[in-house]
This record gives sequence, C-alpha cells and structure tokens, in this order.
Amino acid sequence: MGICISELLIVKNVQYFALEIFLLQILVLFCISKKVNVKITTYMQNFKSGTYINQGYYKSFQPTNINKKWVLDDMELIHLLSKADRQLGRLDMYSEHIPDIDLFISMHVLKEATQSSKIEGTQTNMEEALLDKKDVSHENRDDWEEVQNYISAMHNAIEMLGKLPFSSRLIRETHKTLLQGVRGEHKLPGVFRTSQNWIGGASIDDAVFIPPVHTSINELMGDLENFAHNTEVYFPDLLKIAIIHYQFETIHPFLDGNGRVGRLLITLYLVDKDILKKPILYLSDFFERNKTLYYDNLMKARTHDNIVQWLKFFLVGVIETAKKGVETFDAILKLKQNSELNIQTLGTRANNAQKIIQYLFKHPMLDVDKIVEITEVSKRTAYHLINDLEELGILKEITGGKRDKLFTFDSYLNLFK
Repeated sequence: MGICISELLIVKNVQYFALEIFLLQILVLFCISKKVNVKITTYMQNFKSGTYINQGYYKSFQPTNINKKWVLDDMELIHLLSKADRQLGRLDMYSEHIPDIDLFISMHVLKEATQSSKIEGTQTNMEEALLDKKDVSHENRDDWEEVQNYISAMHNAIEMLGKLPFSSRLIRETHKTLLQGVRGEHKLPGVFRTSQNWIGGASIDDAVFIPPVHTSINELMGDLENFAHNTEVYFPDLLKIAIIHYQFETIHPFLDGNGRVGRLLITLYLVDKDILKKPILYLSDFFERNKTLYYDNLMKARTHDNIVQWLKFFLVGVIETAKKGVETFDAILKLKQNSELNIQTLGTRANNAQKIIQYLFKHPMLDVDKIVEITEVSKRTAYHLINDLEELGILKEITGGKRDKLFTFDSYLNLFK
C-alpha cells in the first residue's frame, strides 16, 4: 500500500492550515502503526544538498534544485510547524485590530535593519540609526547608510509587491536599493554576479564555503522562483520560505549583500503569500542572537544533508519572534494608552502634545525644530512642551549639550531592545 502525503495536502487557505497539520500528524502516525509504505517523493530525511564541482584549483558547491515535491516525514518538525503557525496567526491578528499599526511597523523595520546589518558586522545601533545624516560622525556614516538602505529596501520591496510577484526581478531591485551609495556600490548592485565569490577565509584558497559557479546562477534562481510559485504540489509556506532562504544563501547570487537580502526575503515572501497582512515578522534579531547556530545549521544542511535541523531552527525562530512580537504590541498599546492619559494633565497644551506623541511612535527621536514643524508653534512654546513631556517621563534628553539637543522616547525604544 502506498500513500503520497504531498498529494493529500491540498487545502491552500491559510486559515485551515492548523487543521492540515493536525490531519497530517494523524496520517503519519497511522502510516507508522500500520507499517504503510509512505512514498517520499522528495527528500527531508533523504535530502541531498548537492555536489562539489572541480573548477581547477578549487571546488565550488552545486546545490540540487528545490522545485520538487517535498514530503514531511519528521514528527518533531510537524509539531514545530503547528506551533509556528499558531503563533504567526496570533501575530497577524494584531495587524487587523491595532489602530495605527503602520506607526509601529516603522520601528520593527528599524530594528530589523540594525540587527540584520549587525550580523554582517555593521555596528550602528537603533539610536544612531534614528539620527539625521548630519548628526552622524564621519567614521560611522557608512554603517549608518547601510542601515538606512536596508530600511529603504524593505519599504520599496513591500510597495513593489503590489506590481511585481516574488521574483528574481524583485530580488535584484531590492539588492540595488540595498547597495546604493555604500561600501558595496562597486559590487554590481542589482546584478547577479559574473565571477566566483566565496564565504569565509582570506581568499578562495582557504574559503569556508564556495558557492556555485556564476554561469549556473540564472538557472538556480529560476528554479527557486518556480518553487516559490509552485501551486501544483502544496507545501507549507513557512517551510517553503525556510528552504528558499537556505537555497538563496547557498547560491549567494550577488557579490555582496547576500545575507541581508536573504533575510529580507523572508518577510517579503510571507506578505506576498498573504500569510501576513502587514510586514510584522522579522527574524534577524533571532538570527543575530543565535549567530553561530544560524551559520552552523545552514552549513550542516550543505555538508551533512541535514535540512531538517535547519528547518527546525527556522521554525523555533518564527515561534520565538512571533511570541515576542505579540508581547511587544501589547506593551506598545499600554504605553500609548498611558502616554495619552498622562498628557491630558497638560490642559491647553494637550492637543499639541498628542501630535508629538503620534510622531514619536513612528520616529522616537526629535529636536525642538521638529516639534515646531509638527505642532506649528513658536520655538518658545516648543521648549515648554519639551519640559512638560520630560516631566511626564515621555521625553529624555540624550546629548548633554546646551545646543542642538536631541530627545528620545526612551520607554518606547526600550521595548525593541
């Protein structure tokens, strides 16, 4: 008797996904108890990552195509997938019910930009990322610009999703934005590489990993794109994007910026597939805190054909990040409520204070000139508003100087640390 699990997973509506997982668990247990021959049409425990190709004085890694049937045959993975789906569903619910959620999303993007860039060695923190360019020291300006580019790349890519599908073209456009005007601007922004690159090591001779030869990139990226849009064989989208991220990092199609683009693709895919209605899940903080495991699990999938461990790690990241996201949104709502309640004590200045609060939830750093712009009051009145908000514990001065003072919404910033 033969059963092909992938053919039974035909319900594509996300709201029924938890039921699918439950039924799949029952099916696998049935197969085990009855010793049914489950046809594994493509890998998982039998996954083959690829082969090494002799290029003369080095060997490049040629990954196998991913646009095939993938069958779940690991109960622990199925259990984690069910948990991740539930937590992601809870997080997505917030995007429908939280007023002015777009204000809060900008801070999530800012945190993602700083953490994803930090994985690559960029040292800009959230406070520095909030500064205007003129306020950033010259030695830190390149790092600052890389973070700003990441923010722009995310916003532009989300906007492009309304016009372009999740595709190589979208990926190239996103990469072009990411590398504009920064250290990687001479490394073909928006263009797949035309030469060999490598990961780790001082040169290709002592490289930790050598991605596939550049002549195969278009074919490999085409396969990745086809897998993303394959509707003939259903496979859970959370596992799909985990495999896509692994394959993208393995292909390493650009000369620079592959890690940042690859992590950005996770959110783009989930939004494109309507798993998330808003871009509110960002895994770079989890990856940065578990950087060694992140790189080790990607590498073990290549060297030991262990894709299951990478998928488990990825799902744990989704679970933890989604839980933390819900907690953060709860804390934001309480802080917003308390802040709005506190400013009612300001009498006639409460209306202008409310305008400042609204701005701070989107950009929690400002100076007196910004307050003048937001409220259309005189500079003298703006200083009175600053004093009021400092006394209420909403604003905190961070520069320590007498001129050009900057103020942060410290209690809000702390929610993202």
